[in-house]
Amino acid sequence: MPREKRQVDKRHERKPPRRITPDYLQRAAMHYLERYAAPAAQLRRVLERKVVLSCRHHGDEPGRFSSLLDEVVARCVASGLVDDRRFAEARAASLRRRGQSTRAVAAKLTAKGVTRDLAAEASAVEPDDELAAARIAAKRKRIGPWRRPDRPFERQKEIAALARAGFSMTIARTVIDDGGG
Repeated sequence: MPREKRQVDKRHERKPPRRITPDYLQRAAMHYLERYAAPAAQLRRVLERKVVLSCRHHGDEPGRFSSLLDEVVARCVASGLVDDRRFAEARAASLRRRGQSTRAVAAKLTAKGVTRDLAAEASAVEPDDELAAARIAAKRKRIGPWRRPDRPFERQKEIAALARAGFSMTIARTVIDDGGG
């Protein structure tokens, strides 16, 4: 029995991307920033993807829109909608509450487009805070004092898990050996 061709439902067809205009890019930036906090570099990457997609469809050259992208991002920064420092501090606090190490926080901020200096500054904490984050990480991973009773104690593997998460060996040993403290 031959297969029948399915008719594509008109409601589920993708619209072609819009042509790039200054107005369109500004609205796209505003729409993105309504939903997500982002540093300037992240906003630029999002807008660049829109430009590339539109240029691919309409046959334009993406390089033509570089200055326009710079203007839109600069306007968002100037108006206070984009603030790399505020983003870095908020994101670092959030990651810290989830048990991320100083190294992991700095790496994630840098990946989002925050400068290395600002990422290092935002992720820097006191040793007690780093220890608290390691305890949170151990609890989430269910290792150390939070290990399930039916699992064997494998000290080296648990220390290694915390070390891979970016914590120093001293802090990893303290959490695994001393417990929830």
